[in-house]
Amino acid sequence: MTATSPTTTTPAARQAAPRRRGRGLWKALLVFVAPFGVLYLLFYAVPIAYAIYQSLLTVQRQGTFGPATQVFGGLTQYVQVFQDTAFWTSVGRVLLFGVVQVPVMLLLALVFALLLDSPLLRGKKFFRLAYFAPYAVPGVIAAIMWGFLYSPSLSPFSTITQNVDFLGSGLVLWSIANIVTWVYVGYNMLIIYSSLLAIPQEIYEAAKLDGANNWQIAVRVKIPLVMPAIILTAVFSIIGTLQLLAEPQTLRTFSTAINSTYTPNLTVYTTASIPNYNLAAAMSVVLALFTFVLSFVFLKLTQRRAFA
Repeated sequence: MTATSPTTTTPAARQAAPRRRGRGLWKALLVFVAPFGVLYLLFYAVPIAYAIYQSLLTVQRQGTFGPATQVFGGLTQYVQVFQDTAFWTSVGRVLLFGVVQVPVMLLLALVFALLLDSPLLRGKKFFRLAYFAPYAVPGVIAAIMWGFLYSPSLSPFSTITQNVDFLGSGLVLWSIANIVTWVYVGYNMLIIYSSLLAIPQEIYEAAKLDGANNWQIAVRVKIPLVMPAIILTAVFSIIGTLQLLAEPQTLRTFSTAINSTYTPNLTVYTTASIPNYNLAAAMSVVLALFTFVLSFVFLKLTQRRAFA
């Protein structure tokens, strides 16, 4: 009878095993990250880099009717952007739009989310679908639908639309705000409602033991706990406000009060259609930086208040 000796592992083999596992882990991560990385580079990083590159060029001609050539112009296009009063007027217009529309939309989204989370509400599945259904309607279709509702000659509510000019210069901005609110309340409601569902039920039970009613639980427990979700939806709404394009572009067929520079993105679109791609690229870069700064300042201010 022969005895088998236990397998011995050399120090070199023990050191090589973790390295092999590490290489295998990196390969697995690369396989999973590669699809996202490729799409991110192709449809995000590369277009941004190309827009910055285009914004640094300018068009020169040899003589009045000579061929146009693109040459490096430095910050020439950015100087024109900061001197363009129509562009900055459109920025001010959407900022006014956002100051009014975003709080109203988020307040409605919060109320709807609290109603869905309330134990007193019946038919939650129906109301959840009813609140979210407008978000399934594309923005262009929603703008066309509301354009017909606003139009005095086409609206089924002609008694109202003939007396109130929803498409006139005084109200058309708020008519657009109504469309955006109608479409995106359900989307923001869903984010806040998902945050409410993540709250442990033990917190509610403890509040009830302390004598809190449903209203006090909603105001003093639920709203503070879902504040991160509210801030997130606010940031998304700020970004979306500065990117407003589909609704005003569609309503231009119904209203003469909306011109080609009514919003920043509409100004960029019009400038690119001239065509002046270099100036449009510079406008896009400035608008992106302005959106980033505004979102960053909002986050900083809300974080300070949250931890104050």
